Amino acid sequence: MAWDFETEPAFQAELDWMDAFVRDEVEPIGHVIHSAYDTRDPLRNRLVKPLQAQVKARGLWACHLGPNLGGPGYGQVKLALMNEILGRTSVAPIVFGCQAPDSGNAEILAHYGTPEQKARFLKPLLENEIVSCFSMTEPQGGSDPKVFKTTAVQDGDHWVINGEKWFSSHAKYASFLIALVVTDPDAAPYRRMSMFIIPADTPGLEIVRSVGYGEHDASHAYIRYKDVRVPADHLLGERGGGFAVAQTRLGGGRIHHAMRSIAVARMALDRMCERALSRFTQGERLADKQMVQEKIADSWAELEQFRLLVLQTAWKIDRYNDYLKVRKDIASVKAQLPKVMRDITSRALYMHGSLGLSTEMPFAQWVLDSFHMGLADGVAEVHKITAAKQILRDYRPTEDLFPDYHLPKVQERARAKFADVIAQLEAAEMAEAAA
Repeated sequence: MAWDFETEPAFQAELDWMDAFVRDEVEPIGHVIHSAYDTRDPLRNRLVKPLQAQVKARGLWACHLGPNLGGPGYGQVKLALMNEILGRTSVAPIVFGCQAPDSGNAEILAHYGTPEQKARFLKPLLENEIVSCFSMTEPQGGSDPKVFKTTAVQDGDHWVINGEKWFSSHAKYASFLIALVVTDPDAAPYRRMSMFIIPADTPGLEIVRSVGYGEHDASHAYIRYKDVRVPADHLLGERGGGFAVAQTRLGGGRIHHAMRSIAVARMALDRMCERALSRFTQGERLADKQMVQEKIADSWAELEQFRLLVLQTAWKIDRYNDYLKVRKDIASVKAQLPKVMRDITSRALYMHGSLGLSTEMPFAQWVLDSFHMGLADGVAEVHKITAAKQILRDYRPTEDLFPDYHLPKVQERARAKFADVIAQLEAAEMAEAAA
């Protein structure tokens, strides 16, 4: 039997190094550069590239990738423990070569890409020489692929793409985009779409505007594709297989979001506790007030419960190596993520009063980020539906008027099971009474 909540000493030493390295070297960078994704920024490159070299020398670069792609092939449990550290700053995933959406885009390029596609797009992406964009959501229908309107029509040895995409991640920094578009409108709903690699300098590709939220860099784009011509060999995967390609990257992406969000929730809890011990009002510390104690206790318990769910899900992914077998678990993680993050960060904000609400603290941004986590890669409500459907598959309905667990039925079965013993005791009691 194996049931262990400890980390092996050798890997714990790596985590300890990462913790200090991210705290002392990486986190400060986020306060002096505009965006870690801007590979053309001289200051970013001056500060980030030496740290990337240290990570590579330590063997911690792109740990989500297998050895055939230059990574150590760490499983999801190790990635979960790492991401609990990397999630403290948006710069850390870049420094460690595992940033979204590039990690997911690299995964599908590795899985579905041709040798030529891998050489041109995957290799520089893995080295963070360039960054990429995932262009899926549309302005009129959100992330529901069944209502997508952006199309690609084959014209000789090219495809011509027309339509609009919304909230395409990091488009203004990207060297190429991976877009999910309709190629077969009359096919079955999930066979209508195909995935394409589109170089960012392709004529007809227009960033209408870059969109941000809160204090974040406006790096999500409203994109218009107008007669964008891409060679036929830029099709990623098979024609009509776009939805399957997308799911390959989204399954892992959902749990990686959760892993990194644990870091944010823990930072919020840490700050909440320090504030409670430091702030005096109405003659006592905040920490001595029962309603504050309730917030701290609830936050700690919610974080620990969620973390265990994430780690168990990661363990199942490693065990089965099949996202479909862990679909229920991933959906549950994704559904719970925004609530846990929002509850804890909003309590931390509230405990800091007007300071917590201000731009001089990160809490308001973290609360907004919790809504982003609820929307990204499919809204939380959809994942609850998925989880419920998966759970219900393990149950069967009753054909009787009353369920099998109806107490009169349970009692009747129990009496039947122990009928001989009951009869013996009743006979003995009757004999004793007669005597």
